[in-house]
Amino acid sequence: MPRLTTKLLRRAIVLAPLVLTGCVLRPAGTDQEIARLDTAGAPYRAPVEHRALPDLPPQPTWRDVLRRALLANGDLEAAYFEWAAAVHRIDVAGAWPTTNLSLGFEYMFSADRMKSWDRTTITAGPDAMANLALPVKTVQAGRVALERARAAGERFAARKFDVQKRVLQAWLDYAMLAEQVRIQRDNVALLKLISDTAADRVRAGGPQQDLLKSQIEHRLAENELTQMEAERAAMGAMLAGMLALPPTSPPAIPAALPDPRPLPADDARLIAAAVDANPELAALARDVAAGRNALELARLQYLPDVNPIAAATGSVSQAVGAMISVPINHRMIRASVEENRAMLRATQAMARQTRSDRAASFVAALYALRAAEHHAALYRDTVLPKAEQALASSRQAYAAGQVSFVELIDSQRTLLDVRLLIAQARTEREKRLAELEALAGVDVETLGSVPPEGATRPAPDRTQ
Repeated sequence: MPRLTTKLLRRAIVLAPLVLTGCVLRPAGTDQEIARLDTAGAPYRAPVEHRALPDLPPQPTWRDVLRRALLANGDLEAAYFEWAAAVHRIDVAGAWPTTNLSLGFEYMFSADRMKSWDRTTITAGPDAMANLALPVKTVQAGRVALERARAAGERFAARKFDVQKRVLQAWLDYAMLAEQVRIQRDNVALLKLISDTAADRVRAGGPQQDLLKSQIEHRLAENELTQMEAERAAMGAMLAGMLALPPTSPPAIPAALPDPRPLPADDARLIAAAVDANPELAALARDVAAGRNALELARLQYLPDVNPIAAATGSVSQAVGAMISVPINHRMIRASVEENRAMLRATQAMARQTRSDRAASFVAALYALRAAEHHAALYRDTVLPKAEQALASSRQAYAAGQVSFVELIDSQRTLLDVRLLIAQARTEREKRLAELEALAGVDVETLGSVPPEGATRPAPDRTQ
């Protein structure tokens, strides 16, 4: 029997480094988070120097621009790898045993005739410099890490929609400037026609003053057109940076303003559904869940840790035992518990305030969008036809000498202002739509839909 015990103990000591290579006490939901990470990371698997960004067509749409921008954006890629790091920290936090294996060897010198094996003492146990944590503590630490990884995933989604908003708004500004340039070119052409008409009237004995005024207006309009074209070129260079294009090779100038994107669902449904899907709020809700788990982990520090140990001195003696590490500084543990409780309350307050702010911002952006729609329809359907009719009438009257040059210029400026107002209202509507997408955390095509069952986002925390 002693020989059998000795053999078993020898084998246990030899196999201990293999058996105790470690495992991970992963909390439930880790595999789903890893799957989400793998799905989102498809564009980033290849090194950046080996990635091929999609080429823009000769006349790119906002979809073409956005697709390339999302693949090229370094901030979004950084957010993904921050998420990946947080997911890997789950295994770090849930790894058990939490200490290294400490092996001891001792050889006794003696004049007695003893076998070398019987003079040898071998010990195995946790590293004496650290306690072996109870598995329940390790499991709880893994839960904290999982919730923080989920929060990082939601912040990756929030970054995606932030990048999307900035790119779409930059593209809309680029298209708006192109529209302004087109309108200004029409204005320059019309002022040139008015100047030629004034010159004909001077040759027919008309006043020289109208010709001078028309020439001045024409030159000022040409100068303003030059400034607009320079501003458009500068904006094109900035947009090229967003798309990882050379600054001297911006995307092609849009031939027209983008068509209005449809906004499904009624306003009440949008307001009810949109804010709950906001990824920033979802990230804060995950932070709250992580705070609760961290508070529970702090409470678990009251429990003692147990450090097992095994020793064998040849065939003379074999022993197993354990050393209990009893926490005695309860004031420190209590302070840690209160610290985590305070941090939890702070996160809950931040989540509550952010939710209120995002809801208000969403409603304000929705009101601004509806107002822009109303203004665009009013200017396009009512004001623009009347302004065109007024300008045509003024040109005929001016040619017949019935109105002054000042009245003609006023009619021209009114038409120009109306066209600009229509373009601004349409652009404002699309920019507010991009803002709604960022606030809602969903694309406009699914803005009024209900999140699918089994979604990983928790319900917003409403703890006061």
